[in-house]
Amino acid sequence: MEKKLQVFVSSTFTDLQEERQSAVSSILNAGHIPAGMELFKAGDESQKETIKRWIEESDVYMLILGGRYGTIDEESGKSYTHWEYDYAGELGKPRFAIVIDEDALEEKSKVMGSHVMERENYKQYKEFREEVLGKISKFYSDIKDIKLTVLESLKEYERNDSLTGWISGKDIGNYEEILKENHGLLKENNKLKREKEKLAEKLNKENEIDGFSYKEIKEYLNKTEIQIPEGFIKNQADFNISLAKIFLNNKDDFAVGVENRADMSTSEEILFYLVAPKLMFFSLVEKIKLTSVRYERIQLSKYGNKFIAMYEMEKLIEDNKVES
Repeated sequence: MEKKLQVFVSSTFTDLQEERQSAVSSILNAGHIPAGMELFKAGDESQKETIKRWIEESDVYMLILGGRYGTIDEESGKSYTHWEYDYAGELGKPRFAIVIDEDALEEKSKVMGSHVMERENYKQYKEFREEVLGKISKFYSDIKDIKLTVLESLKEYERNDSLTGWISGKDIGNYEEILKENHGLLKENNKLKREKEKLAEKLNKENEIDGFSYKEIKEYLNKTEIQIPEGFIKNQADFNISLAKIFLNNKDDFAVGVENRADMSTSEEILFYLVAPKLMFFSLVEKIKLTSVRYERIQLSKYGNKFIAMYEMEKLIEDNKVES
């Protein structure tokens, strides 16, 4: 299938008219479509918006860099040519440049005058030239070099399957059949997308713990610290421990239940009065009222059991990965 690539030609204008014409002719002779400032028509769009649209619609960006930096765009602080080059790069467009040889530039200035060489913004021109030469670029000394570079470069881009270009109607085949097929594929794609969204929603609900995700609760537990008082461990001063660690290390105690009996141990006091209230924020534990006694019990809730189960499964998967 023959495709025609649209090539945006960028350069300063008054000093490179012959070079531009040569490039445009070479693009046409190669069977492709040139786009550039000489093809713009006056309209409602600003110059920059028009240029942006042409670059966006083009398949390839080509720069001819002579000896001038060009008119400065006040918004970007760069010349229009420099701005066009960067914009094409931001869009991920394939870019190639043809840069005038220094000896050829000297000769050109003798024939056409010093206006073909940059004076006002030489530092910016030099930096731009170095940037361009650091990427895909070739030097030119005369018009023949431009023609040859255009033909060689376009032959290379023709083989790039990611560049769709413009395709002739005779190469498309039965247009109506393709439209029907595309319509069917679009409907199927939308159907699969809705099914995927439903599955994702169902999975999110299954992984929800009282309105929070497992990941959110785990992060809260890991970041929250509990201060353990002096004497809890023999000869140990006050120290901090993550809520996650103390909860998971004592999950069996919470599964059975921790009671605030008069004779409760120090560890039970810490679990009941320091740890449990914070776990209640996410309904991981719940307080159970006991009949005929004056004490209470705190134990894992259904959400707490679900969190522990998810944690154990996650740990099992990670252990299997390490083993394999």
